[in-house]
Amino acid sequence: MKQDINVAIIGAGISGLSCAAAMHNSGIKVTLFEKSQGVSGRMSTRRGENWQCDHGAQYFTARDAGFRAEVEHWQQAGAASLWKPRMHVFGGGSLHCSDAPERYVGTPTMTSPSQLLAAGLDIRTGVQINGIEYKAGRWRLTAINDKDPDHEFTAVILAMPSPQAAALLCESAPDMAELTALVSMRACHALMLTYDSPLNLPFDAAFVNDGPLRWIARDNSKPGRGSKETWLLHTSAEWSEKHVEHSVEEIAVLLLPAFCALGAAMPQSWTAHRWRYADSEAALTIGSIWNTRQKLGMCGDWLHGGKVEGAWLSGRHLAKQLLAHSWADRLLKTA
Repeated sequence: MKQDINVAIIGAGISGLSCAAAMHNSGIKVTLFEKSQGVSGRMSTRRGENWQCDHGAQYFTARDAGFRAEVEHWQQAGAASLWKPRMHVFGGGSLHCSDAPERYVGTPTMTSPSQLLAAGLDIRTGVQINGIEYKAGRWRLTAINDKDPDHEFTAVILAMPSPQAAALLCESAPDMAELTALVSMRACHALMLTYDSPLNLPFDAAFVNDGPLRWIARDNSKPGRGSKETWLLHTSAEWSEKHVEHSVEEIAVLLLPAFCALGAAMPQSWTAHRWRYADSEAALTIGSIWNTRQKLGMCGDWLHGGKVEGAWLSGRHLAKQLLAHSWADRLLKTA
């Protein structure tokens, strides 16, 4: 019966890829649709002339036994390595601390684990799904600028931030759209800086508890990177939400002095990126959501505690239900 199940997954970040890989390896036909030109979602790396910088997820930890085994597989494949930066904490309070389990990064870029997961999968990149419709026991997908916009599937999985999922669910599954409102997702600005020579700073990464910055890191201190001096600045969620509509030029003008106040120098060049849905405020811990009647599911870090590990676990959590053929109802009772 597995071969009769045709599943569409919208979103090729870690949760979508994790879900797809588990089903694909068990013989289920899966097609992923990704609006970007490549996979990985927020585990992203920006490339420029003679430089690169991870501007999304900065590292990941592995507490769950299943995810630890997956990370070991990534390491054996050369797609991940331990990162041991010299850590520092700026500002008082206990909002951020330097103590943490082992930190891992993708190698040679943060996108590498996603690319490993994507191997052998049917992924349609550059396809933005703008509509899903359930009719006569089948799902029909429509897309923007797609040469073949009509796609029909047995089941659909939304592997994306909750606000984006809500937009697709509002007509076909309004009850599930309401569930997405249980989690608020917040923005984050990323500023990537390049230097002609190394900065003389006594740390490679730091948490910042005061001001607009939340995190700073010397990207070239990560294993597998080049020697070009490159730094990444991430803003706090509160600051980002207040400045979410500012231009990249305005963001740079505001953030560069904050970095210089921590001992840095002005960069030779910079570029910025806005993550509109960077993290979840009080992420859920239910694993995933599954609607038995419509064969419609959702997975993502916002459903499993947040972070890279949560995204991978959420995808596997949802895949397990399909593989068991239980179609067990995972709709929240507290909505």
